[in-house]
Amino acid sequence: MPNDQCPREGQGDASSGGAEDNAGGQGGMARYCLHRFDGDEAPVVADPKGTYDLHERTAVLGEEVIDLAKKLRKDNVNRVLVSQVVRSATSIGANYAEADGAGSKREFRHRIGLCRREAKETMHWLRMLAKANEDRVQESRRLWQEAHELALIFSAILRSAESKAGNK
Repeated sequence: MPNDQCPREGQGDASSGGAEDNAGGQGGMARYCLHRFDGDEAPVVADPKGTYDLHERTAVLGEEVIDLAKKLRKDNVNRVLVSQVVRSATSIGANYAEADGAGSKREFRHRIGLCRREAKETMHWLRMLAKANEDRVQESRRLWQEAHELALIFSAILRSAESKAGNK
């Protein structure tokens, strides 16, 4: 649902930067442009200033993993893998929502650590799904890349939060 303030129009690479700006839970909701691609590009969720909404980005990852799971063969191997990947992928967003509403800085750091852990676990299960479903390698790879980017974002947020905690 593009709007008149789409970050992709007339700008350079819209896939990097700004993710930490919303991590502390401050600020109101801006207008967001959400593009979904079936190709190699990950969805971009950004406000006109170029900051990224991690609530939306983690939710989109969970939704897309669910969509992938619905397309897979129903067999014993996939049953186990799908259960695991759906749990870990949807847990990223749930833990981020908990981090955003954390009552203390310690709880915030703990929840962000869980987000990072779940993102890394999702990467593992997506790799296994790609092996078990060679006809879905490209889609699994694209979702793996998004989970990887989220893991890097949460690592940076955690490093920043821990350094601030250590400076006090």
